[in-house]
Amino acid sequence: MQLYLRLAWRNIWRHKRRTINIILAMSLSLGLMMWYDGLIDGFNNAIYGNAIRVLGGNIQIHAGGYREKVDSNPLLPLADDAAVVQAALAHPDVISATRRIQTGGLLSNREGAFGVSIIGIDPDAEAALITEGNDAGKPLSLIAQNIKEGAWLTADGGDVILIGRGMADVMDVKVGDRITMVGSDIHKQNRQRTMTVVGIYDIGISSLERQMAYIPLAEAQALFGLDGQSTEIQINIKRLGEEDKVVSALAPALPGYEVESWNKNYPELETAINSKGAAMTVFGIIIISIAAIGILNLLLMAVYERTREIGLLGALGMKPREIATLFVLEGALIGLVGAAAGVVVGLIINGISAQVGLDYTSYASMSDYMALINSRIYPSMGLQNLGWRAGTVVIISTLAAFIPAREASHREPAEALHYV
Repeated sequence: MQLYLRLAWRNIWRHKRRTINIILAMSLSLGLMMWYDGLIDGFNNAIYGNAIRVLGGNIQIHAGGYREKVDSNPLLPLADDAAVVQAALAHPDVISATRRIQTGGLLSNREGAFGVSIIGIDPDAEAALITEGNDAGKPLSLIAQNIKEGAWLTADGGDVILIGRGMADVMDVKVGDRITMVGSDIHKQNRQRTMTVVGIYDIGISSLERQMAYIPLAEAQALFGLDGQSTEIQINIKRLGEEDKVVSALAPALPGYEVESWNKNYPELETAINSKGAAMTVFGIIIISIAAIGILNLLLMAVYERTREIGLLGALGMKPREIATLFVLEGALIGLVGAAAGVVVGLIINGISAQVGLDYTSYASMSDYMALINSRIYPSMGLQNLGWRAGTVVIISTLAAFIPAREASHREPAEALHYV
């Protein structure tokens, strides 16, 4: 076999121009597929990653029994929430872990009453600046990044509330106006308070802006009877899709708590991501199939052009099986070289794109979730589908060499020698 490998390696470089053309076709096809994968991953993190940050973070930690009562918006205080935060922050993939109180309620004024999620947050923790990655220097909270009128909450703000542009338009209020907030405390007693609108955020999705209103954590604790306590720890991690790994690491360290990824609380968003992922996979298969036809054609022509050479090998005494093996090895080697070159091309393209980023903000108005692209798209390195894409290139190359080589090797040497 070593002899066949040496002969195959020498043979592929006997016709350098043809071999280089085939390798270029392979490498560009694979490199562009890696760029495509990296770009889709970048879109997922920019759009769905930001949506998850708005909705409640990649991972949420609640007190035991929360999942059974989730439909009633239970106020179940966390025991030693500060220790939970420290345990979460100790994981290297965790960007932030913040304390929250979340429940349902109503906002009302002369325009009517509107159902809303009332979220008590630690303003200082959620407005802390990101220290690494493409968003370095920006506040952790996407809401804090998108204050369009007024100001962000403060820890000692008192009876103030931050609402979305969608809710402000529906209620016809502006910064400084007073609205009534109604919610239920830990004992299921209605609590009502008049709040001052201190700020209005705008993330470009009015449906979400009408659903969520924010108040300082201290105000929520006083209003809902949770002295110094919180009911939820929101965790944001570095990359979308790594939630299960982080949950598996945190759950054993936090017995008695419910540690869940976002898809438990927002299954409809997971369905949307999976549906889009399936569509993109089909699209990717179509693209690589088109590229495969071109590669297959180049390799078929390269082998058929050598029919006389195959006849000569047969005349020298090589058996059909040995001739076919030699050409299959040549195809496999070209495929391996082409795949390796493609990986290099893909890494270079994605490496540059990941540093520079691609500006898609002008397309933010195309759909609701596109509005969550608040800066630039930063593609990943595109390694998530690399195995099967590179394997496909090698398989195509091998099969393209095997089919004509097998046919030509079974010809009579005299016939093959006279092939034109």
